[in-house]
Amino acid sequence: MFHVTRIGDKRLEIDFSGKLDSHDMRFALDELWRKSEGITAGQLLWRIGEFDMPTLGAVGVELARIPQLFRLIRRFDRCAVVCGKEWVRKAAELEGTLIPGLTVRAFEEHQGTAAHFWLDDSA
Repeated sequence: MFHVTRIGDKRLEIDFSGKLDSHDMRFALDELWRKSEGITAGQLLWRIGEFDMPTLGAVGVELARIPQLFRLIRRFDRCAVVCGKEWVRKAAELEGTLIPGLTVRAFEEHQGTAAHFWLDDSA
């Protein structure tokens, strides 16, 4: 499951769980692109549930869209990742150090409210 909700002019909230194949990845990236149009200095809230690694086809779709993904990520300056898996939280924060202009903070599954407060604090 991949669901994107736009909250006002500055925030996207993404809920992800399950498995992504190439069709699902294409849909997910299209949704992110479409729903983030017009956002500048925005905020992302990722809620990541139980999931399987994406299929090889899904990874191929993502790699083919790397230039578009870089343009998309520049629309945001803060990203909160809420996930029960420690390795996902650590990977998210590491990724944040590699993307100029984007601050990423990871939260445990029960810290959803804290993630919202952290994002709201930047507004």
